[in-house]
Amino acid sequence: MTVTLRPLRPGDEEVAVRWAADPVFCRAADWTPGLAPRVLRRHWAMIIAGGDPSFLRLGAELDGQLVGFVDLAGMSGTSAEFGIVIGERALWGQGVARQAGEALIAHAEGRGLSRLTALVHAPNARSHALMRRLGFVQAGHADPEAYMGEVVPVIRYARELGSDSPHS
Repeated sequence: MTVTLRPLRPGDEEVAVRWAADPVFCRAADWTPGLAPRVLRRHWAMIIAGGDPSFLRLGAELDGQLVGFVDLAGMSGTSAEFGIVIGERALWGQGVARQAGEALIAHAEGRGLSRLTALVHAPNARSHALMRRLGFVQAGHADPEAYMGEVVPVIRYARELGSDSPHS
């Protein structure tokens, strides 16, 4: 089982429409449940088209199928916010997010980034474990956010990249 990253392409919005039909996924990923497919398609078409140099979304593929995506957001200079979403709920807890995260870290290093940050909702135990496995360390708190129907604390993580990093 090997996860690879690739640019998003037309047609990927149909996979996102399928993910959005899963209310458990929507609650966990902080997607608005019940959005009309045409709204999702329009939103994804804009992301696929690109145009924002500070934001990169890549598809995460397993066995040739799009199973999730990774983001580098707010890229400025040498830092970015790191994100992973696995849309195929049957794959949660199977190491897919870890592989996607490792691939995104390598991609970020290849782009010359030296620091990644990530935000994790306090109750999301799997994401906290993933951040630690990927070499991130807790670096404070962000403003509380809604998660799974309630407002919860948000933990900020950080990871230094490059040859000086203890995790490289």
